[in-house]
Amino acid sequence: MAITELLIQSTLKICIDPNTGKDFISSKSARNIRVNGSDVSVDIVLGYPAKSVMADVQALVSMALKELPNIGNVTVNMSSRIVAHKAQQGVTLLPNVKNIIAVASGKGGVGKSTTSVNLALALAAEGANVGLLDADIYGPSQPQMLGISGRPESTDGKSMDPMLAHGIQAMSIGFLIDNDTPMVWRGPMVTGALEQLLRDTKWRDLDYLVIDLPPGTGDIQLTLAQKIPVTGAIIVTTPQDIALLDARKGLKMFEKVSIPILGIVENMSTHICSQCGHEEHIFGTGGGALMSKDYSVDLLGSLPLDIKIREQSDGGQPTVIADPNGPIATIYKKIARAAAIKIANSSQDHSTKFPNIVIQNS
Repeated sequence: MAITELLIQSTLKICIDPNTGKDFISSKSARNIRVNGSDVSVDIVLGYPAKSVMADVQALVSMALKELPNIGNVTVNMSSRIVAHKAQQGVTLLPNVKNIIAVASGKGGVGKSTTSVNLALALAAEGANVGLLDADIYGPSQPQMLGISGRPESTDGKSMDPMLAHGIQAMSIGFLIDNDTPMVWRGPMVTGALEQLLRDTKWRDLDYLVIDLPPGTGDIQLTLAQKIPVTGAIIVTTPQDIALLDARKGLKMFEKVSIPILGIVENMSTHICSQCGHEEHIFGTGGGALMSKDYSVDLLGSLPLDIKIREQSDGGQPTVIADPNGPIATIYKKIARAAAIKIANSSQDHSTKFPNIVIQNS
């Protein structure tokens, strides 16, 4: 049997990416198929950051092609390419920011900020350019979690350069005020300050900007959801009934403003005693899975109640940085990949590809 491009396409059509559940042809991941006699080379371009699983995908494709009769040398070139996807209609997009992920919770104390920072760091660890905006004006926590001090600089006198930590860009009101200064502001002032932080920061070629939203579902959250071009939202909750009640409200808020829900993250799903190893569901069990089923959204992952997560975040070295190959960091990376894949499967934004039509008198 002669090796042809059509034969290669047919093989890749039944070869499934385990991360997306799609074959490499229909997902348009397989590109530049080249056949030279019995030798074959193909480029696999993933639409999501996948540094930790890239070798596995490469081996999968290579193995599928090597099973063809009379096949010679097989070369599989791997890469990721993150593109911009659609946000809410009528909301002005940000320059140099392809996709915005809002991380929200219906109530405080469920680990939303810890999830936000580890999600941003996990996306970066997977190979993406990532920024993190701390949108909690009243209680900014990201400066401490990232271990950043000092003030942002301005090279042009009009905009601020983002602060840098652990390979990501960051901005927070916490960089502009003293730690013990309370923000005694009303809603419109908070909204204005947040928009200024978002739009007056010189973000540099971001694949993803993760926004750590303040807890709750009040006027501030709704206004922000209507003014910020969000690609998708993640809801953070714990398994207990009272947290799930508020998380459902947060989910419905995003539905009202036509922002897709990327999925749910369940924090503190189980506790394993550091002394004896006994596992106990302190806050109940199955709450996140039930909520995801009720609203037909994905449960992106469940995280344990572990003292190390708190200690590492408080110390400015979040889990993905402090223990990058540990089991909890692996969960965060899996959540980050799942969210990125949901974005990759959504509609792309082509607004920057169309030329402006100018009518002139001639």
